[in-house]
Amino acid sequence: MTMTGDANAPTPPAGGSFWWTTGDPGPARLPARGRQSVDVAIVGGGFTGLWAAIALLDTDPRLRVAVLEAERVGWGASGRNGGFCEASLTHGLSNGLLHYPGEIDLLEAEGRRNLAELVAFVAAEGIDAELEATGQLLVASQPHEVDELHRYAEESAAHGGEVEFLDRDAVQALQPSPRWLGGARSSGRHCVMVNPAKLAWGLAAAAERRGARVFERSRVTALARRAGGVTVRVDGGGVLEADRVLVATSAYSGWLRRLDPLFVPVYDYVLMTEPLTAEQRASIGWGDRFGMSDSGNQFHYFRLSADDRILWGGYDAIYHPGSRVVPAHDRRPETFAVLERNFAATFPQLDGVRFTHRWGGAIDTTTRFCATFGDTLGGRVHYALGYTGLGVGASRWAAGILRDKVLRPQSELLRLRFVQSAPLPIPPEPVRAPVVAMMRDAVIGADASGGRRGLFLRAMDALGVGFDS
Repeated sequence: MTMTGDANAPTPPAGGSFWWTTGDPGPARLPARGRQSVDVAIVGGGFTGLWAAIALLDTDPRLRVAVLEAERVGWGASGRNGGFCEASLTHGLSNGLLHYPGEIDLLEAEGRRNLAELVAFVAAEGIDAELEATGQLLVASQPHEVDELHRYAEESAAHGGEVEFLDRDAVQALQPSPRWLGGARSSGRHCVMVNPAKLAWGLAAAAERRGARVFERSRVTALARRAGGVTVRVDGGGVLEADRVLVATSAYSGWLRRLDPLFVPVYDYVLMTEPLTAEQRASIGWGDRFGMSDSGNQFHYFRLSADDRILWGGYDAIYHPGSRVVPAHDRRPETFAVLERNFAATFPQLDGVRFTHRWGGAIDTTTRFCATFGDTLGGRVHYALGYTGLGVGASRWAAGILRDKVLRPQSELLRLRFVQSAPLPIPPEPVRAPVVAMMRDAVIGADASGGRRGLFLRAMDALGVGFDS
């Protein structure tokens, strides 16, 4: 396998994401300048912020809503991810059972409803998001993972899911690889594939059609409580006087210091191959084009693009000390090399294929591995973050929660423990970096020892921390 480009070249826009080469985001929108008044200011022009603008205006078209994006719409995690849009709100059924056993059936049903509505919305709005309702195939590469996937299929059936366990022969018939020992396949009700950048651009246009004002190159520098609302200050001198503010900046939320204890930004990295030839495509099967993921604690996710490239990402999640999220971290040659070696072991029949794109981006990770919600500045500022890599679908549901905080305080969903509770806080530096390193070493060790969890992970289990996700 070979990669193109200079590993030390400057990072291109959006981390070099392939998705940003597949369409036209349109002319840059104007930045927020001067002083203006709005009912709701939304900080962040990614999935959470855009879905929130749409939800607010679908509920009350009279609202004055402004979306403030520091770069371009979809520039952050929303335009860099793998394009897996899953129904789960809790980062998987097992993680949901660990943290919310009393609410899991409702949360699973809400997740399936949310995904169905997302698919219907994309079709109704005519958004060219390359959406494919393929479902997903989870595969095992170690014997203990086969047992885990069998239990997962049984658990899913008990909670309204549609997951089928597959033995080695069945998996090999779908996608031949020397690594696969078994699998679990879900339907398009559980997972669809999208082009995430095109989805973000389409959501921005949908929000604007409803009357939202979307500002780009408008980095928020400060929030301040004032009588009856919040003052939002934007780099370059813009000021918005807002009744409410929604913070939707996910892993890029370090600007609001009070959110620091809730999450750590962990970098994820991705490779994209050149389009496969007809012969290469035939050699790997994969006729149903489902998204795939292997089942270790360190796992890869992989899928086919609309033009038959293979996206290959994950595995080597990296925390940079100080929780810094900067463009320099979007490229990590040593991780790209690890991904390349693992790709070769998985697809030996594709020897010689080139990687044309490689990029990285930050994921907002909490100690319970799924979204957290809260309020600050006297209840005038509301936030949602912490999707831990499964935000493409869950961000729409979270945006509905933010809408309810503003317009529907009587909503029963706001009373869920999932919404009201907070994850175990993450210590600040200088303690944070060694704790994260210990966690990473522990999950790598569990993979290397047949899934057996060491003392550190057992201690985290006792605290209710979801480091098994």
